[in-house]
Amino acid sequence: MIKRSTAFAVTLLTTTSVAAASELAPGNGHSIHRGRFNGAVYYTVEQEGYRVVATLASGADVQPIRFVSTLGPKQRMTISVPQAVGQPPVDFEILRDGATVLVSEPASTPMGDPAEQASAEEALDR
Repeated sequence: MIKRSTAFAVTLLTTTSVAAASELAPGNGHSIHRGRFNGAVYYTVEQEGYRVVATLASGADVQPIRFVSTLGPKQRMTISVPQAVGQPPVDFEILRDGATVLVSEPASTPMGDPAEQASAEEALDR
């Protein structure tokens, strides 16, 4: 378990210049702030897997957008938040690692070296 958590942290660090991950507990929400979007993410344990719900909105008067996915072990979902024209999107990832669900906290920078990223993801799968 420690090896996987370390590999996940390495993956996050290679894909962004500054990154961290927050561990979620079932039913507990986690606030997310990405550019002009704010929201929350939570998950529940279901028979089919972990049902992850992320809700984002760009203001109090704007209809929110909800993303729902059921994750099995080692599955992940990525949400990409667009920025201004010419700016890279802000991506964040939600990963199920066994009984743990992690939400990445990336900086809004372009992806790192694809070879380094692949190497880090390979370490996660071990």
